[in-house]
Amino acid sequence: MIKENQKHFNRLQVAIDAFVIAVSYFMAWFLKFHLPFLSDGGGRLPFRIYMSALLLIVPGYLLLYYACSLYTPKRVQGRRLEFSNIWKANTIGMFLLLAVLYMIKLMDFSRHVIFIFYVVNICMEILSRTLIRVGLRKMRASGYNQKHILLVGYSRACEEYIDRILANPQWGYQIRGILDDNVAAGTEYKGIKVLGRIANLMVILPQNHLDEIAITLGLSEYFRLEEIVALCEKSGVHTKFIPDYNRIIPTKPYTEDILGLPVINIRYVPLTNTFNALVKRIMDIFGAIAAIVLFSPIMLFSVIMIKLTSPGPLIYKQERVGLHNRTFMMYKFRSMEVQPPEEEKKAWTVKNDPRVTNFGKFMRKTSIDELPQLFNVLKGEMSLVGPRPERPFFVEKFREEIPRYMIKHQVRPGLTGWAQVNGYRGNTSIRKRIEYDLYYIENWTIGLDVKILILTFFKGFVNKNAY
Repeated sequence: MIKENQKHFNRLQVAIDAFVIAVSYFMAWFLKFHLPFLSDGGGRLPFRIYMSALLLIVPGYLLLYYACSLYTPKRVQGRRLEFSNIWKANTIGMFLLLAVLYMIKLMDFSRHVIFIFYVVNICMEILSRTLIRVGLRKMRASGYNQKHILLVGYSRACEEYIDRILANPQWGYQIRGILDDNVAAGTEYKGIKVLGRIANLMVILPQNHLDEIAITLGLSEYFRLEEIVALCEKSGVHTKFIPDYNRIIPTKPYTEDILGLPVINIRYVPLTNTFNALVKRIMDIFGAIAAIVLFSPIMLFSVIMIKLTSPGPLIYKQERVGLHNRTFMMYKFRSMEVQPPEEEKKAWTVKNDPRVTNFGKFMRKTSIDELPQLFNVLKGEMSLVGPRPERPFFVEKFREEIPRYMIKHQVRPGLTGWAQVNGYRGNTSIRKRIEYDLYYIENWTIGLDVKILILTFFKGFVNKNAY
């Protein structure tokens, strides 16, 4: 029944999308040719020519929406991901339209209509899907459009799944109970009862109109997984597996197929892909050259001030740990008094540190002292964006104290990073920094790098935690 409802809903969503695309396109044509400040007063193609393009645009965009997972059930697709997919599909669609117009050499077709359609369609699609999402949430919160689930196996994963379901009634899930061989019948967790043993599944199924079975076995019972899956599939009810190893394997594991043998990588690192790494490296080289040219007056000023205010070298070199645990010498403008190497390794700089020079305080507060690291980027030792590198002494210390700390060395360290633009730099929680670094490593995209670089200009240069 639920599957049929989902099919009907998808058909309705496709019809709504087709209507939104057509209306957005008509609005783009109207805005271009009927608003005085957009109309250029020149000649234009007939209205029927523009509208005939809908015969290509509507089905083409619906295929793009399907390819970009916009017909995934809203129970399992978050709002941000859906909006991102709308933007992605429309961006691809716009470039395809421009490419088609170029190939058929239809020069009189207004490109402004395409650009206006791009903006209007994204806005209207987001609005329509937001209204649908709000409507579905109200229905599910009121007890309609529910999915009834039975859990097989009492474990930590079972409890965490129940926690999330109860905290989000708008998802429309109703848990009918739990089956487990090691916990007594009648045991409750937040109102959800253990109904009996797993073998009772075939007895319980005819008595309950279930939509899904969720296997939530504990790690110690995985030897029974094949048996349990076979039993669940005999029921004919859709079955899913909620692993009890989510603290070991990330939310989005990277799977490989080796001649039919599935392999799950413990950590998905997009930058291990050669193409991704090449794109990022090209971005680093061009970005570093542009930044060196842009900030050269500031760097020249800093060189003069360092020379005038404190005796010693202009550039301070310090050993840091980078990609694949290899060490390198990281460059900074010297902001402290010259001191013996054994002294400088003892601790981080703290607030009102007497070793920091007067001009050094200004450089640290504004991150000017980090600018020489642009040359580390050119040398390939660092990237514009990535986890900040640490000294070998602290790496050895943290690798024992903080789980997953060493994962940060699977990518190049960065001049700025996701942790830094979220306020975790200087004397702040190292554990929180690692959480943000891991998020960056596992979710890297060019778009995320661009976002971090933009945020660095607004939030990263001047920071209250930089001493």
